Amino acid sequence: MKTLLLIDGTSYIYRAFHAMAPLTSPTGEPTGALFGVLNMLKNLHIDYPHDYATCVFDAKGPTFRNDMYPDYKATRPPMPDDLRPQIERIQELVADMGWPVLSIAGVEADDVIGSLAVKAEAHGCKVIISTGDKDMAQLVTPNITCINTMNGDVLDEAGVVQKFGVRADQIIDYLTLVGDKVDNVPGVDKVGPKTAAKWLAQYDTLDNIIAHATEFKGKVGEHLQAALSHLPLSKALITIKTDMDFSEHLPNKIDDLLRQEPDWDKLVLRFAELGFKRWLAEAQKKANRTAPNHDAQNDLFGDQSHSSNTTITPKIDIPDLGNHIETHYQAILSQADLASLLMRLQDALQHKQAIALDTETTSLNAMDAQLVGISIAFGAGDAVYIPLGHSMTAAPEQLPMDDTLSVLKPFLENPDLGKIGQNIKYDQHILANYGILLQGVVADTMLLSYVLESHMGHGMDELAMRHLGMETVTYESLCGKGAKQISFADVALDDAVRYAAEDADITWRLNAVMLPQLDEKQRHLYEAIELPVSQVLWQMERTGVLIDKKELDAQSHELGSQLWALEQQAYELAGQPFNLNSPKQLQEILFDKLGISTSGLKKTASGGVSTNEAVLEKLAPDYPLPKLILQNRSLTKLKSTYTDKLPQLIRVDTGRVHTNYAQAVAITGRLASNNPNLQNIPIRTAEGRRVRQAFIAPEGFQIMSADYSQVELRIMAHLSGDETLIDAFEQGQDVHRRTAAEVFHVAPNEVTSEQRRYAKTINFGLIYGMGEYGLANNLEITPFEAKEFINRYFARYPAVAQYMQAAKDRAHEQGFVETEFGRRLYLPDINHKNGNIRAGAERAAINAPMQGTASDLIKLAMIDVAAWLQQTDLRSRLIMQVHDELVLEVADEEMDLVKTKLPELMANVGKLRVPLVAEVGIGANWDEAH
Repeated sequence: MKTLLLIDGTSYIYRAFHAMAPLTSPTGEPTGALFGVLNMLKNLHIDYPHDYATCVFDAKGPTFRNDMYPDYKATRPPMPDDLRPQIERIQELVADMGWPVLSIAGVEADDVIGSLAVKAEAHGCKVIISTGDKDMAQLVTPNITCINTMNGDVLDEAGVVQKFGVRADQIIDYLTLVGDKVDNVPGVDKVGPKTAAKWLAQYDTLDNIIAHATEFKGKVGEHLQAALSHLPLSKALITIKTDMDFSEHLPNKIDDLLRQEPDWDKLVLRFAELGFKRWLAEAQKKANRTAPNHDAQNDLFGDQSHSSNTTITPKIDIPDLGNHIETHYQAILSQADLASLLMRLQDALQHKQAIALDTETTSLNAMDAQLVGISIAFGAGDAVYIPLGHSMTAAPEQLPMDDTLSVLKPFLENPDLGKIGQNIKYDQHILANYGILLQGVVADTMLLSYVLESHMGHGMDELAMRHLGMETVTYESLCGKGAKQISFADVALDDAVRYAAEDADITWRLNAVMLPQLDEKQRHLYEAIELPVSQVLWQMERTGVLIDKKELDAQSHELGSQLWALEQQAYELAGQPFNLNSPKQLQEILFDKLGISTSGLKKTASGGVSTNEAVLEKLAPDYPLPKLILQNRSLTKLKSTYTDKLPQLIRVDTGRVHTNYAQAVAITGRLASNNPNLQNIPIRTAEGRRVRQAFIAPEGFQIMSADYSQVELRIMAHLSGDETLIDAFEQGQDVHRRTAAEVFHVAPNEVTSEQRRYAKTINFGLIYGMGEYGLANNLEITPFEAKEFINRYFARYPAVAQYMQAAKDRAHEQGFVETEFGRRLYLPDINHKNGNIRAGAERAAINAPMQGTASDLIKLAMIDVAAWLQQTDLRSRLIMQVHDELVLEVADEEMDLVKTKLPELMANVGKLRVPLVAEVGIGANWDEAH
């Protein structure tokens, strides 16, 4: 029998849109759904051989069902803004790929598919329908099968019974009883799938159920009788049309559904425009021609004459390592299996072949997690899984953990055997918990993705779909979610092998596919900054920070007393007790009882007046109660987040707090500290600064803090090349005083403190792309006055104005800007139709290169400082990184040496047009040192 493959393109679009990260093209065009659909179609073509095929999409406008029932689909939310512009693109690209496309007005894609399926079956064809729509189950016959590639469901006649509890010929009646909330089709109230299946098992058809409706007693009988009037309409809406005439749309009948050769020349242009590198590489091979290279860009502030439309020979050759590769996954269960594995590891070591490594554990908290198993991949599709900590029920034949780890340890600790991982810093912690120091890390696919595409998601499942076109086995599919989630240790061995070995396999493939996509600058950023600094972070996390619990306990007690006093003052000001944390009660006190004007204040979604921080700050200068509420909120947050919580996070075995530094988060390259967050401890209040007094050095050590002085202003001078700014820094002048002198036309020694404050606000405001209204708000002046200050500033610093405009222009042209070290800072909203959103992206285009370059510099400093400490065999060590600051524990006898060497190392990590300066402080605790 010939096979006809029918694809529910509309279903594919929504599934791809919600499954993929919000991808964008180099020009900011949303492309996530488009990319996902292409990958799904490619996999479908490989996995389901066919003779004929068509991809069917819903046409624009109403259908005959809307004529039958005006409220049909009326409750559906509007199409997401990021999806709308992709619809037409998807259909065009699918057609260019050689798939026949059908979209017929007045009917739904379901009706086109249903009619084609029935006609094809009547002419002796086997039919496969690829969809995620449950309604399609009504079409299943011995020769018509529905498949769902997202979850692996295959709905043949037996599959329909297993999934729904009814036969395929009962699906229409079943769906009529249940109803369809998504399409706004009413069923029988309170009747769900189980009840519907039970009724149909007893009465066989909906007609019989209706005929016996009076026999149904109680509430369910009442609901059935109440639904009798609309059930015929609901059934008509749910029934897929199967008698369409295709003579107009398929003049050559079935031959119009033959796959065509893709238009490779056109696809080369489309993929280059969309930024689909892997697809572009494949299309270029097939087209055998050169094409626009939208990724080849000059330095951000180099030759501005470069045209993004220049045709050059593509330099990347991305291997195709997707679904077509056969997999060989093996469980290591016996001593013979283990001996064979050790031989393979020895062979990889001798031939300098890197392995991919992954651990399965009991927790995401790396310091506490227990090892469940280790997976190793030697190549694409070639991986093993070693169960070590599964329950005996799940894996009764697993090898003993201690003995197995002891024979693996020499390979894991051998720096000459390259290790590839996905967030391998986590795996290093897990192995360290068992006394294994993992060495030889040569690749981390999470960091590779972060350098390649910082604005996208970096999870392995996302990366597999994006770069390999592969859907992976998810953790939730094996372990469940929420309260019912089981431990991986309890997962059945066969499922565990499939999942864990796939993790290592996919990691190996991702490294092979993504690495060639890095340009020269990105590769240096990845290999010289991101990979090495991950090893420094691992060591810092492992070391932790010593915390004085008694000091925090004392602070918590004092903050509690202050909060109680503030509450009493608030009650007195309000004239009554009330809950300070209740927005509703606060709203009533401020605006009803005290009569504070609500004019110009932000409203809540329900129409009331907001009592958020911004509103209270606006009221605080004129009213004492809002000011007091702000104080209360600040101290409450400080107490709950730090003085109460930090002592709970002190590990008994180390006496320290161990944060996690996340690398692949901010597009600027900044690190994020979490669990606990040590980077957001307030420093503007005395109470906030006091928290730092609890960060102490052990006996025989002191805390040393070193941070870059005005680093982003120095980077602004470097990037803009402004001679006046550069001269100020080269001369070691107070740059804010120098700016004030330039803007106010006075001698530097005549600058007042107020003028210097204005200049400082302008300097830092412009770094963040602040306009006249933002500056006016910060300086509490009129927008006209602010504009005058900005004009005077740019008149004295013309190269800064040129830099800002060049950054915005380049961002609009290519969708990203760059740091001095080649980090791409993508701005998906830079060409957004909403002016406010677009303006925000333009501000980011100005600031991101400075903030990103500062992030790169501090990472380079961490690498150099850690290397120097290790090479000189010092006891001093890095313990924290906070934005532009490094914090160390320094041994007393090493104090003078480190104090001299540390700022020297930090000053020499980058060659800027102005000197880098690091300032050092020392103390018994972090507050004293800062």
